[in-house]
Amino acid sequence: MTTDRGDDPHVRQTLGAYVLDALDAQETGHVAGHLQRCGACAAAYVEVADAVSLLALLDVEDLLE
Repeated sequence: MTTDRGDDPHVRQTLGAYVLDALDAQETGHVAGHLQRCGACAAAYVEVADAVSLLALLDVEDLLE
């Protein structure tokens, strides 16, 4: 995670794991809380969530092309 001037760690590096529900409960809570306070990370979350949703639409044949 990176740190801004306010020393509040951003969560951009963990958004993929957060979207995939691959974090433990404590880290999930930290990311969720941060997303409520940080517009930049919340915007990045939307982008990651959209990408994951689009990837779910692909099937094996699409990936092999």
